[in-house]
Amino acid sequence: MKQQIIVVTSAYGNDKVQQLGGQAALLPLIAQAGADGVEIRRELLSPQELDALPTLAKALQQHQLAAVYSAPESLFTPQHTLNPNLPAFLAEAKILQASRLKLALGHYRPGFDFTELKIALGQSAVQLVVENDQTPDCGILSLMNAFFLAVEESQLPVGMTFDMANWHWVGQDALAAANLLAAHVGYIHVKAATLGPRGWRAIALDDTDGSWREVLARLPQDVPRGIEFPLQGSDLEAVTRHYVDMLRGEQAL
Repeated sequence: MKQQIIVVTSAYGNDKVQQLGGQAALLPLIAQAGADGVEIRRELLSPQELDALPTLAKALQQHQLAAVYSAPESLFTPQHTLNPNLPAFLAEAKILQASRLKLALGHYRPGFDFTELKIALGQSAVQLVVENDQTPDCGILSLMNAFFLAVEESQLPVGMTFDMANWHWVGQDALAAANLLAAHVGYIHVKAATLGPRGWRAIALDDTDGSWREVLARLPQDVPRGIEFPLQGSDLEAVTRHYVDMLRGEQAL
């Protein structure tokens, strides 16, 4: 089985993405580095680019890259209601022919009536994958677990984006989270972090002690792995290829 590797465009740094001419300009590099797909970040799309999503979709097809679409919002609002922008995000993801739409969980309250969500998802072929973020009130293990248990009970087609490093920001154990949530995971953000004077920051895998491997090994081996740690250097294609090859070859321990 070939491991599907996705490159998250923000891994190059938001300033670098704009300097290179936007996310579309990264597609040749990502394809030539051997990746299978790209995570398009809505926050890095200008209003003009948002209006031209069909053009971006054609470019993705041209470079034979699968797409994941990420919006910088949460599924639930601070008022514990469903995000009213969800249908619009699903529609944008459909235009891109993205397999998945990634949102953070947000302010989920156990006992929520999923009827509206079930209707919205039933009208879309795009899978919703909900991520653990870096917010201490929403990205914690207990809340994520409660949500996915309710999703499972309601038979909702919702998966999890498991961000391997965000657990550090909320003071949670990534291995414990992997053990508890693995069955729900439909997409992995491969990321490592180190604690510095200004708090946690993401770092490249080569700059770590390798403990990320144990976390990755606890997660499903048949779901896409997204590179979300920093990709930097004078030859971005070579750096990207290095990590694409590394993650594709990383099997369960």
